[in-house]
Amino acid sequence: NSYDTLISVRMANVTTSTISVDVYLRRSSANYYLIKNAPIVSGGSLELIDGGSKIVLASGDQLYVQSDTASSLDTVVGAVDAIST
Repeated sequence: NSYDTLISVRMANVTTSTISVDVYLRRSSANYYLIKNAPIVSGGSLELIDGGSKIVLASGDQLYVQSDTASSLDTVVGAVDAIST
């Protein structure tokens, strides 16, 4: 009977080459992409949620962040837990 809210997803490329990242939510067996094949240059970062935007997660939703290169991406997620309906 509660929802969680994503308020920030910051990704940083920690390699010396450009990488490509996907961020998606999995709800049941379906994937819903927030961004797909986004390039992040060497030493650069990408803020996925900005300008006061928020993404509400239903119970059981899972967030996935994936790079095309192993050990190349640091990710920090800001969330608010258990928002009542």
